[in-house]
Amino acid sequence: MNSASGAPKANDTRAPAPRWQELARLKQDTHFFDAVIDEIDGRMIRIGDHWLADFASCNYLGFDLDPEIMAAPQEQIARWGTHPSWSRLLGNPRLYPEIEERLTELLAAPDTLVLPTITTIHLTAIPVLAEHGTVLCEAQAHRTIFDGCSVAKGQGAQLHRWHAGELDQLGDLLRQAPRDKPRLVCMDGINSMTGNPPDLPRIAKICRATGATLYVDDAHGFGVIGERREDETSPYGARGNSVVRHLGESYDGMILVGGFSKAYSSLLAFMALPTETKELLKFAAAPYLYSGPVPTASLATVLAGFDVNEARGEQIRADLYRKTKRVLDQISALGLDSPNTSGFPVIELPLREASDIDEVARILWDRGIYVTIAAYPLVPKNQAGFRVQVTATNTDTEIDRLNETLAELAPLLRSREE
Repeated sequence: MNSASGAPKANDTRAPAPRWQELARLKQDTHFFDAVIDEIDGRMIRIGDHWLADFASCNYLGFDLDPEIMAAPQEQIARWGTHPSWSRLLGNPRLYPEIEERLTELLAAPDTLVLPTITTIHLTAIPVLAEHGTVLCEAQAHRTIFDGCSVAKGQGAQLHRWHAGELDQLGDLLRQAPRDKPRLVCMDGINSMTGNPPDLPRIAKICRATGATLYVDDAHGFGVIGERREDETSPYGARGNSVVRHLGESYDGMILVGGFSKAYSSLLAFMALPTETKELLKFAAAPYLYSGPVPTASLATVLAGFDVNEARGEQIRADLYRKTKRVLDQISALGLDSPNTSGFPVIELPLREASDIDEVARILWDRGIYVTIAAYPLVPKNQAGFRVQVTATNTDTEIDRLNETLAELAPLLRSREE
């Protein structure tokens, strides 16, 4: 590419943009970016010679450390090898349809399709579903959703943004979109930063009234929240079968996307969708045709995860809720601001001043607390802070340490009154 294009040449030594310089500085000056973890002991991690309580993991149910699940791959690897190297179009080890059958029952969905990752699903399925119609991406949707919508735009779809807090705007955009072409509304289920669910019933109603398809990514909800019933062990509901069931919705006009990489601690993702759409995506979207397969060990741990979820899932979710509530109660007692109103185990804590991010990171490191740092330019400056993710395998001693550290950090964190 020539220099007239504005793009740097391969040997260009110009400095990166200032915002990326800031990210490079944070990587160098703090310990929370690009870290190499040398050892784990339960939910404690060692980076170099420093041990920290891990509150950055998304292994919400602790399946990554469950002995029954950890033992599962050996038998299946002996049967299938480590990596049956067919694309799904060419050949499916029996493990795939077994997972889809059990997943369809768990979700009470019309059908399911499992593929390697949520990211590959968004990048390939959204353009197929949108075709040359209209795709409407919620303004706070995960970056990978927006990337998929951008690919759809590049292939001829019209792209618009809308805000979950302004549903009249969504209705207006859908009414203005041509009805003779597909209209696809894309959004998060449980928000990956706030831990809050959307007003799914109202949004689904708007989509159904206008004949649009609603596309929901519930990466952080699947496995944790589920259907409400009298014998549930916590407000998270039962079975961990996602935001759709948790909010009493149906799959009418809706496609649910989720993954096993968080609550189930396995490399695999899925779509819950009509069978005719499943058959279309097998051939019209790339992953089923061209992606390398998921390793046997991951397929085995998914199936073992179903067994553990059925046998012990309600007990695990009750414990996860109890531990999360301890953290949220401390945040409330300290008068701190957090957008989390759901009680789900994703807790964002914004800073009073974005410039305090280095001091906050230093205190967290010194006190042995590992979290997800949300710093500019990864987020806007007014959203700088950190995210705590509680898992069922965090101990009460680790929760104590986190709560003590939050009390020390309180002067640097945004209060409810601000």
